[in-house]
Amino acid sequence: MFFLYNLLVHFVGFLLKIVTLFHPKIKLFIDGRKNVFEQIKQKISSTDKTIWFHAASLGEFEQGIPVMEKIKIKFPNHKIIVTFFSPSGFEVRKNNSMADLTIYLPLDTQQNAKQFLELTHPEMVFFIKYEYWPNYLNELKKRQIKTYLISGILRNNQVFFKWYGGFYRKCLTAFDFFFVQNESSKKLLQSLGFQNIKISGDTRFDRVVSILERDNSLNFIEEFKNNTTTIVIGSSWPKDEELLVNFINNSSENVKFIIAPHNIKSEQILELQKSITKKSILFSEWESNVQTGRDLSLREYDVFIINTIGILTKIYNYADIAYVGGGFGNPGVHNILEPATFGIPIVIGPNYSHFAEATALVNMEGCISISNQNELNETFSNLLSNEDIRYEKGHICNTFVQMNKGATDAILNHLDNDNL
Repeated sequence: MFFLYNLLVHFVGFLLKIVTLFHPKIKLFIDGRKNVFEQIKQKISSTDKTIWFHAASLGEFEQGIPVMEKIKIKFPNHKIIVTFFSPSGFEVRKNNSMADLTIYLPLDTQQNAKQFLELTHPEMVFFIKYEYWPNYLNELKKRQIKTYLISGILRNNQVFFKWYGGFYRKCLTAFDFFFVQNESSKKLLQSLGFQNIKISGDTRFDRVVSILERDNSLNFIEEFKNNTTTIVIGSSWPKDEELLVNFINNSSENVKFIIAPHNIKSEQILELQKSITKKSILFSEWESNVQTGRDLSLREYDVFIINTIGILTKIYNYADIAYVGGGFGNPGVHNILEPATFGIPIVIGPNYSHFAEATALVNMEGCISISNQNELNETFSNLLSNEDIRYEKGHICNTFVQMNKGATDAILNHLDNDNL
């Protein structure tokens, strides 16, 4: 089975090189891995002490940040290496200040795994949430390098729990300890004979709780809001925007909207702006005016379209209601914990069942799921007209976040007890 797996990996690697001719994202995936080993040689010496974190993409990296921060304090003389599998994660966070080296993870071949570990020689390894690469895990086990899964999620439809999944089940023996998010993940691992498990929760809660300790002020958003009830729409997709724009165009004058689309390509942003009949402005327009010294009052606008990245979290600080996009697509809704930590009611689309925090908040009624235009109109109208309901639902969201923090400390306490 191991032979067939390695054959498949080499075949996929060859196939992807052909696909790069037609697919820009796959081109990033391949091109980004071309000089990885040279990058390691330039940044990591044979005498360096290192700790390696692997994230599939952006969301997993965000989950890992609280642990990385504590690890950097606990091991100040170690270099932190972060690897990504996906271009969508790497391209956004390749210049992060958390790691000493941020690179793509080379494809999971036996040769790559050996060379990567020879050059990085980590003392500890943290895989975040999921991604189980057999050759890397096999090599980590051979070298007796302490390896942990953090914020792990296991589901019974994964290959480990199929009759043909023996090869993958064996890979799990490389982990010294599993820090999982919930009871069902623990039981699934126990069904395979593992006992080295702790339900530590999700480190994302620690990540979003720490947001409240920072300066979240944005003067230009405060000027735009102008003490007006404001709906912040985060990470929206066209299917979300179709319903939202209809509501915006028919809304009263005593409400403002901030839209931060998931995709900020200029043609899609302009199409979005064109569909809005209310007085709207793009972030890039406002920024251009500021840079040229022109006087422009944001108070005059009803809709502010944020065609930049990196400020949505702070914008949620100014929301009276949040709509989080993605819930009309697959796999579903984007991160709802960031608005939740600010204590505001959240509205999402119907596809959220794969996300435990969304499911929990919908059941607790801090978050409202809508499926069509009528439900969206009714939900927004109720929230806008009743401040008490907004406060109640927002309080549920904030309390939920506060009650679920502590995963990072659970992980670090275990490491202390493990004599690291």
